[in-house]
Amino acid sequence: MATDTTAPDTAQDQHGHMDPARALVAPQDEVTVPVQTRSERPRSFDPNEFGTPTGREVNWKHTPISRLAPLFAQSTDNDGVTYTFTSGAEFRAAGLAAGDSPRGEFFVPEDITAAVAWHGATEALHIMLPREAEVADPIVVDIVGQGSDKRADGHLVIEAEPMSKGTVVLQHTGSAQYAQNVEIIARDGSDLTVISVQKWDDDAIHASAHQARVDRDASLTHFVITFGGGVVRVNPNLELSGQGSEGRLFGLSYADAGQHFESQVYMFHKGAETTGDVLYKGALQGETARSVWIGDVLIGEGGTATESYEANRNLLLTSGARADSIPNLEIKTGDIRGAGHASATGRFDDEQLFYLRSRGISEVEARRVIVLGFLTEIPQRIRIEELRETLIDDIEREIAEGVGT
Repeated sequence: MATDTTAPDTAQDQHGHMDPARALVAPQDEVTVPVQTRSERPRSFDPNEFGTPTGREVNWKHTPISRLAPLFAQSTDNDGVTYTFTSGAEFRAAGLAAGDSPRGEFFVPEDITAAVAWHGATEALHIMLPREAEVADPIVVDIVGQGSDKRADGHLVIEAEPMSKGTVVLQHTGSAQYAQNVEIIARDGSDLTVISVQKWDDDAIHASAHQARVDRDASLTHFVITFGGGVVRVNPNLELSGQGSEGRLFGLSYADAGQHFESQVYMFHKGAETTGDVLYKGALQGETARSVWIGDVLIGEGGTATESYEANRNLLLTSGARADSIPNLEIKTGDIRGAGHASATGRFDDEQLFYLRSRGISEVEARRVIVLGFLTEIPQRIRIEELRETLIDDIEREIAEGVGT
């Protein structure tokens, strides 16, 4: 397995496009063309290939660079988080150093924080569902921050062997400065669900790169649920490589004042007869609450008979809250079943409020009902009843703290 980069030595890639970060050091006589799509971004295991972000790069322009700066350099003690299996510890395999299969079988960093985490995590946590095993209970890993001044780099490999079925839950709590990679491999015929829940303290910083490959007739359902943290940036990258593979990416966030929640989602329909569904929903309250969602879908030349749809919906609960929503769709074949995208950001529907208040419901209660109904569509897709009810309770708690303001 190669452990080095295939990224070009110059700022210009094989398509003639140029990464803005690297263009800063390119000769002045070169023509600089900013990277336009997610598929064109350079990848590398070497953090130096990316350079320190300035905020002008296409993948950093919506991110508070100064707040994430501690994650641009490798941790020294790497003692910022602890990993504990609440359930399913028997599915923990031997740790993986760089070069140990299946670590790096699919994963190649797309940005500096992922490259830093690759090197900082000298041993990756490996979770493996055995071939043809159907694991009824979820495998739950508690990732607990040890303090806002503590740094950690982590790499997790979640592997579903052929024809296996199961759910892995990653629960993040406490506070830390945490750069994380999650490498997901769903092999032929497997049915895997991965749920990443961020309930950090308000001063935590977390940048995570989730990269997944779904093989022939396999299915991956992936959730990003974020309620806590100062800056939380979780970027899922899903490749539907096998014929008949399916991918479903769901997200839920509730941002309060001072919080920045971000997801840059990428789905690549590489194989034929693949199916993709992306739905992210967010609510924001507080003058400085901020969310960023960028959704990129690429239907490649081999992605014939593809069916794909992505959507992002945001509800602004107070003035001053801001949600950036940018859907993108690129199609390189004319033989598809259907593809589309949608984005909507707005405030309360006055007609809904009027209807509920005309039935004797107070304005505060009416707002609670509307927000709850808007957001619970995501947790209702989770098959684990206990986790589903816990997340709905979390939504209720967030609403109670601010929906009446």
